[in-house]
Amino acid sequence: MRAFVLRRVGEVAVIEKPVPEPGPTDVVVRTTAAMVCTTDVHTMRGAMPVAPDVTLGHEAVGVVHALGSAVEGLAEGQRVAVAGITPCFQCDSCQRGFSSQCQGRMLGGARFTNQRDGNLAEYFLVNNAEANLAPIPAALSDHQALYATDMLSTGFVAAEHAELALGETVAIFAQGAVGLSATIGCRLRGAGLILAVESVPARQELARRFGADLIVDHTQCDPVERIMELTDGQGVDAAIEALGTPQTWEAAFRVTKPGGRISNVGYHGEVHEPLKIPLEPFGYGMSDKQVYAGFNRGGRGWLRRIFRLMENGKIDPTPMTTHAFRFDEIERAFRMMASKEDGIIKPLIHFDAGGA
Repeated sequence: MRAFVLRRVGEVAVIEKPVPEPGPTDVVVRTTAAMVCTTDVHTMRGAMPVAPDVTLGHEAVGVVHALGSAVEGLAEGQRVAVAGITPCFQCDSCQRGFSSQCQGRMLGGARFTNQRDGNLAEYFLVNNAEANLAPIPAALSDHQALYATDMLSTGFVAAEHAELALGETVAIFAQGAVGLSATIGCRLRGAGLILAVESVPARQELARRFGADLIVDHTQCDPVERIMELTDGQGVDAAIEALGTPQTWEAAFRVTKPGGRISNVGYHGEVHEPLKIPLEPFGYGMSDKQVYAGFNRGGRGWLRRIFRLMENGKIDPTPMTTHAFRFDEIERAFRMMASKEDGIIKPLIHFDAGGA
């Protein structure tokens, strides 16, 4: 099979690899559609150590190709999706509700690429398949189902960690795919005022479409000052950091009112410095502000909940897809994600002829 791999830091390529064989509790999926994530770009740049020639990718759907001997409830040829993390759901961390930290390891549930091959390949293996694979409802396309695997999953966790009560205010820093998904999540949770910090016009438009009430363009004003103005000097009840920079991290503390929540979902691995908390906005440690750091949950049940929202017309994330490619064009798609060329947000990769 063909697989899109990281040959070494800074170099990617499509190479031939053997089709994986399932263990007793595993399933091998034949890929029909996938997406490239900015996390793959971070990995290419060396933000996290991985094995040479490891397959990249963690956003893919497909059909069951081969079942492990102990797997029940799934059938060959069935359309399935798997989240970007694949926890065991048996260890103490999973049992305590922290599935992304599986086996007590930091982000231990993120097996794709980090612990074994990812799924930007013609076939991929899913561990603990009964818990991690979710059948795709007939009403949903592969394109729609892909958004449940990571972008919506991660953005919705950010919105949940913001703990919004009906009518509360929230500021969301950055409107990439995760930030846009957080905007969708905050709207679903009943936020009374959603402030989206974003400078790119196309992303501003999508933010409004997905539920943002006001846009704060950080290239035209000081975003902290503007958010304070828009909230009559009070600040917001919650702030979501969805970019992963020291500037947006600190800004989230500055705009959150005392007793509010800061929900971090941005990846900070490319800035190799300790994050700083501005002391005065933090009340010198006594502001009653809560800080949450979260990630994709994974699991069949979580995916089903997101599918239900799409099935019943509550959300349609597909406008985030700005480009489409065949698998043999994936290197071009990856380069565009790395440079953010042509306003790319999410590229859809078709493995089957004609797409899905």
